[in-house]
Amino acid sequence: MLFFQEQRCVTLFFYRVNFREFRFAQTMIFAIEEINNSSSLLPNISIGYKIFDSCGSTLPSTRAAMGLINGQERTFGNTCSGHSTYLSLCFLFQISHFSTCACLSNRKEHPSFFRTIPSDYYQSRALAQLVKYFGWTWVGAVRSDNDYGNNGMATFIEAATKEGVCVEYSEAIARTASKEQVERVVRVISRGSAKVLVAFLAQNEIDILLEEALSQNLTGLQWVGSESWITAHHLATMKYSGILYGSIGFAIKKAKIVGLQDFLLQVHPSQDPQNHILKEFWEETFGCSFQSSLQETKQCSGSERLRDIKNPFTDVSELRISNNVYKAVYAVAHAMHSMLKCGENNEAVNASCTLKSILQPKEVRDVNFSLKSGEKVYFDERGDPAATYQLVNWQRNPAGDIVFVVYIFWEFKQLKSKNFCHGGNLMPVSVCSESCPPGFRQAMIKGKPICCFTCINCAVGEISNSTNSAECSPCPLEYWSNEDHNKCVPKVLEFLSYEETMGTLLTAFSLFGAGLTLVVSFVFFWFRHTPLVKASNSELSFLLLFSLTLCFLCSLTFIGRPTDWSCMLRHVAFGITFALCISCILTKTITVVIAFKARTPVNTVPQCLASYQRMGVVGGTFLQVLVCVVWLALAPPFPHKNTMYAAERIILECNLGSSIGFWVVLGYIGLLAVLCLILAFLARKLPDNFNEAKFITFSMLIFSAVWVTFIPAYVSSPGKFTVAVEIFAILASSFGLLFCIFAPKCYILLLKPERNTKSHMMGRDLQKKH
Repeated sequence: MLFFQEQRCVTLFFYRVNFREFRFAQTMIFAIEEINNSSSLLPNISIGYKIFDSCGSTLPSTRAAMGLINGQERTFGNTCSGHSTYLSLCFLFQISHFSTCACLSNRKEHPSFFRTIPSDYYQSRALAQLVKYFGWTWVGAVRSDNDYGNNGMATFIEAATKEGVCVEYSEAIARTASKEQVERVVRVISRGSAKVLVAFLAQNEIDILLEEALSQNLTGLQWVGSESWITAHHLATMKYSGILYGSIGFAIKKAKIVGLQDFLLQVHPSQDPQNHILKEFWEETFGCSFQSSLQETKQCSGSERLRDIKNPFTDVSELRISNNVYKAVYAVAHAMHSMLKCGENNEAVNASCTLKSILQPKEVRDVNFSLKSGEKVYFDERGDPAATYQLVNWQRNPAGDIVFVVYIFWEFKQLKSKNFCHGGNLMPVSVCSESCPPGFRQAMIKGKPICCFTCINCAVGEISNSTNSAECSPCPLEYWSNEDHNKCVPKVLEFLSYEETMGTLLTAFSLFGAGLTLVVSFVFFWFRHTPLVKASNSELSFLLLFSLTLCFLCSLTFIGRPTDWSCMLRHVAFGITFALCISCILTKTITVVIAFKARTPVNTVPQCLASYQRMGVVGGTFLQVLVCVVWLALAPPFPHKNTMYAAERIILECNLGSSIGFWVVLGYIGLLAVLCLILAFLARKLPDNFNEAKFITFSMLIFSAVWVTFIPAYVSSPGKFTVAVEIFAILASSFGLLFCIFAPKCYILLLKPERNTKSHMMGRDLQKKH
C-alpha cells in the first residue's frame, strides 16, 4: 500500500506473528534499506514503513487501513466492508504480495490495485489442465469459504468442465467453522469415490482440514494443491506424510535474494527495544521470556543466536512469497522514482504533479525493471504480473524426509515439459467409469455427470480407434470393421474363383463335358461311313457336337474375377453357342420330319435339303448374333461392385448393362427350344428302329426343365451363387443334350455293332419275321 504524506510509507499486512509472515515483514525492511542505500533509485530520498497486524481477519485489516489513511496507529472505525475496495475509492495505490483473487483484476472496482503474485484466474485453469493431463476426470474439491477459495474454485470448476473433468463434490471450510462442520466435510471426502482431491485452501483452512483428516484416518487420496499451501514446510512433516505424500500443485516461482539470509540472522530485539513484535518473535523462537516474573519460562539473555536455529524464519531455501514482497517494495520505489521525474525539465515537484500521479496510476502501471537476479518485474493492464508457476511434487529423499521436487514451469496455456513422475509410485486412477477401449463408445447414464458412462460395442461396420470415443464412426463404403471394431479393413471381394471348391468342381465338370463331347466326336468320326452315322445326318451331328463343346467351355468364362471383357464374353458366348446348338437340333428335327413324311424313297429327297440345313443353322444363329451385337452396342455388361446385398462384403459381379438384352437372348434360346420340342414330339412315332425324334424330345424336355427352374433360382441366388446357378444350368442342359441325343448312338456304335446296318435302321428284319 502506498500513501503519500510528509513521510513516504510502505505498509505490509500479515495475519499474525508467526515465523513465515515475520520473514515477509523483515524482507520488506531489507528491501527498503537496499533502496535507501541505492544511489540510482530514489537518490537523496529515504523511505520508511509502518507495519500493522491484521490478525488474520477482515476487521483488523480494515482498521489498519483506516489508521494508515488517518495517520494513526490504531483506529476503531469500520466504515468499509473491505480495505481493498475502500482504498481503491480513495485512489491509494496498493501493491499486494499475496492476494490472488481474480476479482481484484477488475479495474472498475479496483483501479489502483496491483500485485506481484499471479491471479488465480491463471492458476485455476492451470490446475484444471493439470488434472486433465493426468487423466483424472473424476475429482473431489474443497475450498476456503472466502473470496480466495470461492472464486478460485468456481474458475477451476468452469475450466475443468470444459476439459471434460467432473467434480463429484465441492465443499467449503471457513477458518471459523465448527468442529461438526469440519467433520462433515471430511466424511464427504472419505465417502466419495474420487481418488483425487483438489484443495484450494489457505493455510489456516488446510491446517483445520488436516487435523480432522488425521482423526478420521483419511488416506489414499492424491492431493492437488493451490499455491497457498503446496510449499508450506510446516505441513511437510511425518505427521501429515501419510495424507499428503505425493501431493502436486502449482507454486509461485522460487527465487534467491542476495543478502537476505545474513540480514535475517542479524535481527535482534536490541535493534528496536520498543518493538513488541521483535520481542514476541525472540521469545517464541528460543522458548524464553524477557519478563522475569514468569518462573516456568527461562529468562531471555539476548545472547541467543539465530544462526543456531532452523525454522521457517531462517529458512531461505523456498523464497517464493518473500520474493513477491521484495518485488512489491521495489515496484513502489520505481513508481515513486517515475513520479518524482514528473518535475524534471525545469518543472518543480509541486502539488499538481503529485496529485496527477495519485489520481492516475500510470507510474505504477508503467513499472518495468529488473531485479539483481535478472527477473523482470512489470504489470499488465489489469495490474497483474506475468503468470509463471512451478509444478511442485512432494516426494521423499533418501533420508525419508518429504521434499518439494520442482519438475516443470507452467506458463499460461502451455506446459514447457511433461517429464513428471509420482515419487516412484503408480499414478492413481480417478474416473467415474473405466475408460472405453477402442472398439467401444461411451453411452451416458441418465441422471449422472458426463464422466459417468457405460461402454457399448460399436455396431457392425462402425469403429472407434481411440479411447473414450463419444461415438463410433462408420467405415467407408468399400471398407468394413474388423473383429475388434477398432479399424476399418477392406471388404472381402466375393466372386466365383477357380481356387475355391465350388469353382474347382464346376471347372472340372465343364472340362469333363467338353472332353466327353470330343470323345463322342472322335467316335462319330471313326464310324462316319456306317449307316447309323449317315442316318443321323453326320454334318449336323458334327456341328452339334462342336456347338456342345463350345457350350461346355463357355461356362469357364463365368468363373474368375469379372472384367470388362469377361463380362461381355460370358453372356455373348452363352447366347450364341446355345443358339447354334438348338438351331442344329431344330434343323435336325425338321430334317427327320421331312425325311419320314416324304412319299418317295430317301434317295429321291431333293438334294437341296443339305443347303436348307445349312441355311437353317446359320439363320437361327445369325438372329442371336444380331441381338448380341445390339446389346453390346447399346448397354454392354460390365463389372460391378455390389455393396447393397451384403454389408460386410463386396460382391463383384457382372452387371447386365441391359436386363432386356439378357432376357431377349435367353428368350430366343427358349423359343428355339420350344419349337424343337413341338416338332420332335410330333415325330416321336415315326416308323424306324432308330427314331431320333424320340431322343430329341427327351433332350428338349430336360433342356426346358433346366432353364425353367433356372429363372427363379437365378433371381433369388445371392452373390457368387447367382453365377454358380447359371453355370449349373449351362452344364446340366449341355449334358442333357449330349446324353439324350448321342448316348444311344454311341451304345450301338461301340457295343451293338450288329444293329449298325441299313436294314436294321429301316426295320426290315422285323418285317421278315412277320
